[in-house]
Amino acid sequence: MKTFEQVLERFQKIPIPEKFDLIVAIANGGIVPAGILAQRLSAEKGGENIEVQLLRINLRDENQKPRWDAPKLLSPIDFEFTGRRILLVDDRIKTGSTVRLARELLQGAAAVRTFAVNGDADYALYNETCFKFPWVGMPTAD
Repeated sequence: MKTFEQVLERFQKIPIPEKFDLIVAIANGGIVPAGILAQRLSAEKGGENIEVQLLRINLRDENQKPRWDAPKLLSPIDFEFTGRRILLVDDRIKTGSTVRLARELLQGAAAVRTFAVNGDADYALYNETCFKFPWVGMPTAD
């Protein structure tokens, strides 16, 4: 397992030269990485907040086993993306099927680039054997 500090350092150091209008997190795995990226990219824009939206697509259960034959959109898209430059964020890209579905759903965007904590993406912190993310299984407040 990598520590949160190790992963966060990679978030800060990865070059992201493109500018984006919108971050779209593939929920649920992309939520934490999208939040970290939104903080960084907003700071780089002089403090102007970058919009973050959720795209509820799912394929795997909590044990990373496929639930269905293909990823499914679990709720309708309720945000405007046409003509916008999007950074599509997920925690892990294994087969690419979830990201492919997301790209299809976001047709009409000016550009869609991908970000993964681990996997094959336009921007990836790691591309190696699966590992447990440090924010999975964190204790919750009572």
